[in-house]
Parts: sequence; C-alpha cells; structure tokens
Amino acid sequence: MNKSIKVAVVQHDCSPDYNSNLDKSISGIHKAAKLGADIVLLPELHALPYFCVSEDARNFDLAESIPGPTTKILAKHAEDLKIIIVASIFEQRAKGIYHNTAVVLDNNGSIAGIYRKMHIPDDPGYYEKFYFTPGDQGFIPIETSVGKLGVMVCWDQWFPEAARLMTLAGAELLFYPSAIGWDLNDTEEEKVRQRNAWMTIQKSHAIANSLPVIVSNRVGHEHDPTEKTNGADFWGSSFIAGPQGEILAKAPIDKADVIIAEIDSKRTDAIRRIWPYLRDRRIDAYHDIVKRHIE
Repeated sequence: MNKSIKVAVVQHDCSPDYNSNLDKSISGIHKAAKLGADIVLLPELHALPYFCVSEDARNFDLAESIPGPTTKILAKHAEDLKIIIVASIFEQRAKGIYHNTAVVLDNNGSIAGIYRKMHIPDDPGYYEKFYFTPGDQGFIPIETSVGKLGVMVCWDQWFPEAARLMTLAGAELLFYPSAIGWDLNDTEEEKVRQRNAWMTIQKSHAIANSLPVIVSNRVGHEHDPTEKTNGADFWGSSFIAGPQGEILAKAPIDKADVIIAEIDSKRTDAIRRIWPYLRDRRIDAYHDIVKRHIE
C-alpha cells in the first residue's frame, strides 16, 4: 500500500432466499462504490441463511465451486465498479470436501486469491464441523492491486496467533467476515459481555500488530428450520478499527448498513516506530506456543 485507501463494510440480514441475499450484497457493494470505496467486505456466507444452526446433510446442496455462480456475478460488479470485493462462500472443493471460503475479487474482476477458514467451531447453534473441512493453506495474505490483504473468517477472529502470522507474512490490512449472534436464552448482561468481547479481541489484533482491522457481520433474527432451538439474533455491529484499535466506523446492532473509513497506509509504519512490538518479540522463547498444553 503506497497511498490512502477507502474500505467499506456491508451489513445486512439473510434469509433462505439466495437471490434476495445476493441482491442485498450487491446493493451494498454499489453503495460502497458510490462512497468511493476501494475495497468492500461482505458478511460471512452472505448469500445464504446461517444453515449451521443444525446438522442436515441436505444443506450440502447449497455449496458451489470457486470459480462458480456467485463469484461470476460478483466479479462482474467488481470489474464494472473498479472495486475489490471480499466475499464468503460455501465452497465444494471436491466430492465430500467442503470449506467456508473467503474469496477476494480484484478490481478487474479476477480472483486474486482465496482463504479457507482454519478454525472451525462446534457449539449449540454453530455446528460448523459437520459442514466445513478446516483450511489447509495456512495464513497467507492475498496480493491485490492495492496491497496485501490478510483475510480470515469469523471463528478465526478469536485467535491472536492467526492475526500475528498474517502480519508476519506481510498483511497490510486484516479482514474478518463474520456471522455471530446471541442465543435467545442469554440474559441481557451476558449479551453485552459477548458482544463487547467480540469487539475487544479484534481491536486487540489491530493494536498488537499495528494494522487496521475490518470486520463484517450479518444482522437480524434467523429461524431454526428444525425448531430445535429458538434461532439466533445476529448482533450486527460491523466495524472498522485503526492500527491502535480506534473505531473509525461502526454499524448498528439491529439494522442493515454500509460503513466506510479512510485508511492511511503510512500510519502502520509510524505506529510501529513508536510501539515496536515486532522488534521486541522474544522469538527465542516462544517455542512452547506450538504445544497443545504445557505439562
């Protein structure tokens, strides 16, 4: 990155209707382009309902290849609008192998690269291990026309090791498409704690690595088609943070929105000069970090 760029985030609700969801994403992309965005981030699995609320083999029919129908449509808009699009897709890589994959479409419509979600959760209402094979590419930034993008997906956002490895590999911005919400049985106090924790951990990645962090989420209530749970209320709150964790833009909890912020590419270097975390890392003493547990 050798100049300031504008980064946008699209936040919207999702339903079982693929075309309706995709239209909302495309509408948000066009709004971002009108605001002068160079890059736009969509929510996790933006064209689909959050089907991982239950284990149902029929949901594998929702997956597609990359390149595939969704990337073809988005690529046309990326080229026409001269905007980079970061989108999350349910990928069928091969028979029996499915991934939660972020694809980066450059501003000429080409696929700059993909990232397959590495950390896969398995919790009530988030049965992702049933659907997604963990990524096997590591934490490698994607080279685009405006710089190297460190793209990860949702559950990855809770792991500082992932953000650090993206940073060490040369990422200039960190992106986290997300789909996260509340259990309707949670107390109001617990809901506040969860949302605050979600924002805090990602702002800490910005601080620890002196990099801007761009986060998307979906919004609204999604019904559990099995009726085994009360569904989920996705808490929105998409945000863009600067390299000291400062909030540059934030979306509401309960409404669709498009947010945008200007990123000063020179600021990362300036911050790293006065807060030299990378210089002072004790790499000679971190070898135990690769162990599951230290006995």
